[in-house]
Amino acid sequence: MPRLCFFVIALMAFGLAPARAAMNTSAEHALVMDGESGQVLWSKDGFAPMPPASMSKLMTLELLFQRLKDGRVKLTDTFPVSEAAWRTGGSKGFVRVGDRLTVEDLIQRIIVASGNDACVVVAESLGGTLDGFVDMMNKRARELGLRSSHFVNPDGLPDPPGQLMSPFDLATLARHLIYDYPQYYHFFSERSYTTTDQGKPITQPNRNTVLDKFSGADGLKTGYTDAAGFSVTASAVQNGHRLILVLGGLRYPDLAKASVMTQEWFGEIRRGEEAARVLAMAFREFRSYQLFKANEIAGAAQVWGGAKRTVALTTLRPVAVTMQVDSRPNMVVTLNYNAPLQAPIAQGEQVATLSVTAPDFPGLTVPVYAAESVPREGIFGRMMTGLRALILRLRSQ
Repeated sequence: MPRLCFFVIALMAFGLAPARAAMNTSAEHALVMDGESGQVLWSKDGFAPMPPASMSKLMTLELLFQRLKDGRVKLTDTFPVSEAAWRTGGSKGFVRVGDRLTVEDLIQRIIVASGNDACVVVAESLGGTLDGFVDMMNKRARELGLRSSHFVNPDGLPDPPGQLMSPFDLATLARHLIYDYPQYYHFFSERSYTTTDQGKPITQPNRNTVLDKFSGADGLKTGYTDAAGFSVTASAVQNGHRLILVLGGLRYPDLAKASVMTQEWFGEIRRGEEAARVLAMAFREFRSYQLFKANEIAGAAQVWGGAKRTVALTTLRPVAVTMQVDSRPNMVVTLNYNAPLQAPIAQGEQVATLSVTAPDFPGLTVPVYAAESVPREGIFGRMMTGLRALILRLRSQ
């Protein structure tokens, strides 16, 4: 009879106490995700929906990037500016009624200047109407597995109410933008954007001050409304390792009596400083450990009725885990399969899983495949196998 086989292939020394990452933030919501694997490394109410403010623009950009990637839209295409776009409140990209702006220009106005007006230009051009584009946003969110997201506009303004995303959804969306649209990701690290308004040049700095406050930071988007507080979705790479951070609900009551401009100015600086501080903690506390290289043999499994008694197993792709430094000595890697495997077995067929466990680590399961084919044994071999099975059965009686 088949039985579940647990084969520990990597066992480190057991520790006496679980590791605890020294992570903290004043943000109401926070989440750190490993860029390579999508593992959630640390969370503070990170799966609860919250007002995302201008971080919503990441979904508007995703729909635009998707159409750029599949060729429906080109960077040199132009979109018209309507009066509704021009009248959009909040942060401005300084679009003008009647202009036709290139897609590349609109991307810069959305990312760097956080232009709500530029978002409306894109929404009307891709969706026909704002409502049509919002429907596209919600449909695409479901396709991407963003289960705690609901969109009512393309820019994140608080009117109409009801725009929600969780930090987990934002980190997942950011990871998708980074790895699925690498040819457009460079826009997120641009430090400034210059346009003209009534013939005068206007240069706006990127509101994501994390770019200049943390080495290796290269994106993505900030946000602010009264309901959302100061927020940011940021990503950085150090020593080839990428982390994604989302902070939401940063509030600074000591600035309440200052002017709106002063509140926003100092709030942006503090938000960048807090994100840089949390990223520094995350890179210090968490490291990536490679377990297997691509196509490396990860173990072997017993085979029943095959030309060979065992089959070599591989993960096909590299396997790495990111965990706390203190958790690494307690890590256990286990190969799981129903033993024995029944021949024939095709090369590349998934036949097992690899599980990784450690204290303060959510666990990881990776599919494992046959590294070689194992045909059924010949008629004589099957006769001998049957004979051996009969002898074993008689001995057990």
